[in-house]
Amino acid sequence: MTADPRIARLIALVRAGMQPPPGAGRIALALAMAVICHTAFAAGVLAMIAAMFFGLSESLGTVPWPWAAVANAVLILQFPLAHSALLTVPGSRLLARLGAYGATLATTTYAIIASLQLLALFALWTPSGIVWWRAEGVIFWALTAAYGASWLLLLKASFDAGAEVQSGALGWLSLLARIRPVFPDMPTQGLFRLIRQPIYVAFTLTLWTVPVWTPDQLALAISLTAYCLFAPRLKERRFAARFGTRFQRYRAAVPYALPRLTKDRHDPQ
Repeated sequence: MTADPRIARLIALVRAGMQPPPGAGRIALALAMAVICHTAFAAGVLAMIAAMFFGLSESLGTVPWPWAAVANAVLILQFPLAHSALLTVPGSRLLARLGAYGATLATTTYAIIASLQLLALFALWTPSGIVWWRAEGVIFWALTAAYGASWLLLLKASFDAGAEVQSGALGWLSLLARIRPVFPDMPTQGLFRLIRQPIYVAFTLTLWTVPVWTPDQLALAISLTAYCLFAPRLKERRFAARFGTRFQRYRAAVPYALPRLTKDRHDPQ
């Protein structure tokens, strides 16, 4: 029985990292980047989960109104703009030039930047103080379950896309093992068998299943949903250029964001 390539890649990468070739400076840098990356990742994700659960009604921002509206708008915009810009060819070159091991650490550096962006967005947000609606009773528990399920769906989609890249581990583990980072193949397994953009769909679901609604949450949900509609188009252009006819066949066989109600026996691979 063939091993799941998603798990096999992780195991091979971790095993290589557990037997690093000599080089105290390189090993120290790799481990330092690991701590920074995964600490920032956890902080950013936990800040997002907690802040949105309360509809952005609680945060640390203290900018006086009406200037808070401008500051909050900047916090929203900085995430999608930088997030997408760093995925372009010039952005990738910039990441590769950051230090002697920039190219190897590019995915780790990207994950750190994205995590710090999320942390800034949700920790520095200045709440409006207005709460439109707060779920109670059965509705509260139903929405809480839906919110949790949305995050689990996002976790699953990220694993299917390549956990080592999505978490930033590919860069520092590759540096630790002194090997060239190998990116996952075009994702077609798991949720990617059903739709082409499960990560963006799951991310959008987290925005709209919260149990507390405020003007803040609505502004965030609309803005980042728009990003989730636009960004995948750029991603699919990159995939079309990289994978050619394979991606064209996959795109023809698998729907964009809504799964088909009937089974399709065609294998997108």
